[in-house]
Amino acid sequence: MNQVVHFNTVSDYNQFNKNNTLHPLVSVVDLSQSDPRAAHKMTFDVYCVVLKQTQCGDLRYGNNTYDYQDGTLVFFAPGQIVEVISEEVYQPTGLALVFHPDLLLNTPLGKRMQEFGFFSYHTSEALHLSDKEKKLVIECFEKISYELQQSIDKHSKMLITSNIELFLNYCIRFYDRQFITRDNVNKGVLEKFEELMNDYFSSDKPQNIGLPSVSWCADELHLSANYFGDLIKKETGKTAQEYIQAKVIDVAKEKIFDGDKSISQVAYDLGFKYPQHFTRLFKQKVGVSPLEYRSLN
Repeated sequence: MNQVVHFNTVSDYNQFNKNNTLHPLVSVVDLSQSDPRAAHKMTFDVYCVVLKQTQCGDLRYGNNTYDYQDGTLVFFAPGQIVEVISEEVYQPTGLALVFHPDLLLNTPLGKRMQEFGFFSYHTSEALHLSDKEKKLVIECFEKISYELQQSIDKHSKMLITSNIELFLNYCIRFYDRQFITRDNVNKGVLEKFEELMNDYFSSDKPQNIGLPSVSWCADELHLSANYFGDLIKKETGKTAQEYIQAKVIDVAKEKIFDGDKSISQVAYDLGFKYPQHFTRLFKQKVGVSPLEYRSLN
């Protein structure tokens, strides 16, 4: 059975990786100082971002190798369980930024954490860095590390959290770039999403399961819900929920012309529990009610 390691505090993560704890709520960790390790599981009660110093071409993203050969960023949030798979003992290398949620209390960053959805991405959806991006990340880590080596004063928390926020803002930009550079992969996801929707509404799943949710679609495509939602938004300009609703309306327009079915029956066939919810959505998207649409056409 693989070892299970629990990181309840920043100090726990430092001790596991043989680093000193300079601040109880935040640390920049040199992973090369840690002991060699084998496969293991980790649970987190802290935020953790790992910059892997490894040849990423040896790793896989679905059926594709990573975009770049010079490093990846992987994000973990409190409550996550992570499994490291390795057939042999290995020596970790790279840097990690780890910080406790309490560090964010009463800070501008604390109010923005929900904007950084990549903390909920799967590890297979890691951020793959170019040389310039990797240099910027290391510079951000160095600024945080510099502050940790100073005596704690009234400016420390603001400077540390500001630099973490700067780093996370860069990560938003880098992920936007990655969505563009992985355009072929993204187009494949869109095609599979459209096929998934077609298969769904041509089956009895709407009557048995109901309307397809964003999380269900993401699971079917083997993506995290946040990554899937961000990808669809970047590619189509619509949220994943809006995309699903548009598909529902397209299918509804065809079914409405079945004169043998009432509008209520059409709603149930599409997966709505209550016909009035279907009528409200249809009028919102089309401008007229389903019954009016049937009469007009």
